[in-house]
Amino acid sequence: QVQLVESGGGLVQAGGSLRLSCAASGRTFSNKNMGWFRQAPGKEREFVAAISWSGINTYYADSVKGRFTVSRDNAKNTVYLQMVNLKPEDTAVYYCAADRSGIYPPTSATTRYDYWGQGTQVTISS
Repeated sequence: QVQLVESGGGLVQAGGSLRLSCAASGRTFSNKNMGWFRQAPGKEREFVAAISWSGINTYYADSVKGRFTVSRDNAKNTVYLQMVNLKPEDTAVYYCAADRSGIYPPTSATTRYDYWGQGTQVTISS
């Protein structure tokens, strides 16, 4: 069982930066791939970024590539999402999620993620 708690959301102006954190409980965090997703009002949840259990492999949605960086610290049971050059269209609730394993490469497929946090709101003003 893995429990996830996101933090770091807020209101920033376009062009600004935020760093989201996702703290995980449970002894099996370090052997799971992790992902970040977001959901804007009236839209479906979409993939943002994912990272392998080791932190070596990462995968990004085209819309955030070059602006967002996913990382993790397994000693702290925490995964991060550094976001720079934020745009109004980045406004959404951001969720972290834990893949059921770390055997396969990190994925955008929501069906692979068994554990989800409660989300943190990110609002970008123009």
